[in-house]
Amino acid sequence: MSSLLPTLSFAQPLRTKIIFLGTGTPLPDPDRSGPATAIVVDSVAYLFDAGTGIVRRAEAASRTGIPALKTMKLGRVFLTHLHSDHTLGLADVIFTPWIAGRVAPLEIFGPPGTKRLVNGILDGNFEDIQERLQSSGGPAANGWNANVHEIAEGIVYKDERITVRAFGVPHSKWKFAFGYRIDTPDRSIVLSGDARANDAIARECNGCDVLIHEVYSDAGFTTIPVIRQAYHAQAHTSATQLGGIATAAKPGILILYHQIFFGATDEQLLSEVRSKFSGRVVSAKDLMVF
Repeated sequence: MSSLLPTLSFAQPLRTKIIFLGTGTPLPDPDRSGPATAIVVDSVAYLFDAGTGIVRRAEAASRTGIPALKTMKLGRVFLTHLHSDHTLGLADVIFTPWIAGRVAPLEIFGPPGTKRLVNGILDGNFEDIQERLQSSGGPAANGWNANVHEIAEGIVYKDERITVRAFGVPHSKWKFAFGYRIDTPDRSIVLSGDARANDAIARECNGCDVLIHEVYSDAGFTTIPVIRQAYHAQAHTSATQLGGIATAAKPGILILYHQIFFGATDEQLLSEVRSKFSGRVVSAKDLMVF
């Protein structure tokens, strides 16, 4: 199964790894799970977004060399915004690691509205929780629960391994949508979340090691109905726009995720980005490790 995890090689082993657990969009693609990215520092995983399939992708990664992503170890998740494709896997992250052996509540960081979402998940699964707690040899008493931290711009989490800072991004009509700047002992990473072209990304990256950014194909965009073009132009970033952003941001590597192809190929998408950006760029697939 090691072939599932293409990796980039570095001169010295890094303490920080980036694992793409899902690179998809709201449309179902059996090759791409919903948006979810893991940042692993030493032996601890930090999840960013929780798309469909996240826990099974994490378990797959754990079995092929990333033990921090073993299901029972999943303990922290940061949401960029509350679109369903970024949150449909949240119930899975709450309950499945608990069933697998997690003893502490899940720590969830997200925009205003996250508490309502999580309360609904917990309330809707009340019968399940009670049955499991009362079963012989069942899971831990508190591992089913979640501590929700509704965030604003600024540093939202810090420990001895990682500092996570949220910054606002424009995404359709969402009042609260965030990108994240993640700093570890050996890497600086900026993750866009869903966002139309904006100045915040280049400002937050500013020569960062890794820029992870959503994208749609310019050529593919011309093939969709005009009414949907209006939406996507306000919600997402085109490949050529991203090329310009990356040129200003100057990342060590630009990694595309949440790719909206509109019928285009990976090669076309990369070509569009490269028409405006001369740096290193890769289009991620699920279970790639950087």
